[in-house]
Amino acid sequence: MSETLPLRLVLASASPARLKSLKAAGIEPDVLVSGVDESLVVTERAEELCLELARLKAQAVLTRLSPGADQRTLVIGCDSVLAFDGEILGKPADSADATRRWQRMRGRSGVLHSGHCLIDVTAGRRAEAVASTTVHFADISDDEIAAYVASGEPLAVAGAFTIDGLGGPFVERIEGDPGTVIGLSMPLLRRLLAELGLQLTDLWTKVAPGGQSVEPLGNVRS
Repeated sequence: MSETLPLRLVLASASPARLKSLKAAGIEPDVLVSGVDESLVVTERAEELCLELARLKAQAVLTRLSPGADQRTLVIGCDSVLAFDGEILGKPADSADATRRWQRMRGRSGVLHSGHCLIDVTAGRRAEAVASTTVHFADISDDEIAAYVASGEPLAVAGAFTIDGLGGPFVERIEGDPGTVIGLSMPLLRRLLAELGLQLTDLWTKVAPGGQSVEPLGNVRS
């Protein structure tokens, strides 16, 4: 494979938080939403569930790609779930569900698992793993729960919370990588890239002054 083959990353997710995390790390991915029906996967293990869903999302997008010979294409699929009180919690069904969850979670702890599946389309290889972070929730009041749920944010995220938005003040502390809670662990992505013979710096881009263009900084070596 050419040492200067341009590298393309496709994010198989509609999550603005995942996209923001990649951009903050100097990566400008293409975005293709997988459309995977998450209810199709049933398991009692949170780690297995999030990894299988991440795998399905990446594979669903893979089938819609037509990689050219002039670039090396990667697809990253991610999925997150919260393990709490022996239950697996994805996105709440509705506002009432989100309210009940927060009434249970406040003042207690859960583990947020994020599955990552990275597929090297060009080389026909795959690397995958789960990142897990313990989350300690604040003992918030009923009024705070009502206001947070009314904002709509808890309805759009796994576990009915996130730390990079309105829910940040309601999390006392975490044990692990904050990116896991947001939905994409950059340290884990770095390790998965290494399994495929790549460095995260190969994906770095540089935006020209004024944002007129994006110039690749890293090259694929082999």
